[in-house]
Amino acid sequence: MTRTIHVAHSPDSDDAFMFYALAEHKLDTGDLRYVHELADIETLNQRALTGELEVSAVSIHAYAYLADRYALLASGSSMGDGYGPRLVSRRPRPEDPRTAIAGLRVGVPGLRTTAYLALKLYQPDIEAVVIPFDRIGAAVEAGTVDVGLLIHEGQLTYADDGFELWEDLGAWWLAETGLPLPLGGNVVRRDLGPALTAQIARDLRASIEYALAHRAPALAHASRYNRGIGEEKTDRFVGMYVNQWTVDYGERGRAAVRLLLDRAFEAGIIPHRVEVEFVG
Repeated sequence: MTRTIHVAHSPDSDDAFMFYALAEHKLDTGDLRYVHELADIETLNQRALTGELEVSAVSIHAYAYLADRYALLASGSSMGDGYGPRLVSRRPRPEDPRTAIAGLRVGVPGLRTTAYLALKLYQPDIEAVVIPFDRIGAAVEAGTVDVGLLIHEGQLTYADDGFELWEDLGAWWLAETGLPLPLGGNVVRRDLGPALTAQIARDLRASIEYALAHRAPALAHASRYNRGIGEEKTDRFVGMYVNQWTVDYGERGRAAVRLLLDRAFEAGIIPHRVEVEFVG
């Protein structure tokens, strides 16, 4: 008997690349049928709070509020290995951006995003203004906010749009901790049980490995979601966020998740310490 599994992820080229093999039915998934639902990451964070989806991409920050209902799949992470969300402005980069940003209005893509969490660890004294991620640049341009926190393709296009880079939070985190910045992951609902969870974990890992082994057609599929950045930047962006970290967190990746959430708790950003469980 066929069982339908709803998988939610962002309509972005890296997620599209990761889920290419499942979306295009390149894998034998047995009696499981995967239905894909697309929404921006902050919407997915909010939907996961209700437990309506069996599998979803979420921000690692949001996982702090979901750990009782969901476990992290060992495959599917988006790691910023020396790069990540970028703070940009029309103003020239100050000598000490960490001090200069204090008290400023910063456009952020959501209060449960890991980008926002990293920003609060970097400088807690900011005035956050929540703006859809694809409108943050326009808000900086219009002067609605002083600084914008860019995610997704904006990390590659900010200079083309005339913005000055104040800080790369992934580079800052690496210098601070020696670890990559774990931005997002895929979660599976705990009530599915160990057998079904194991099958989902195998299928997701197989999809990622298939895309990496069949890069050209997977990139062609992913390019449908690249928001006009062109083939070269799409390839670069996918390479940033679908790589060996995505196949499996590994020990450093697992340590990075735990450290990020521990620091978030110690800074009072999340309400309780999180016991992180990886499955698959």
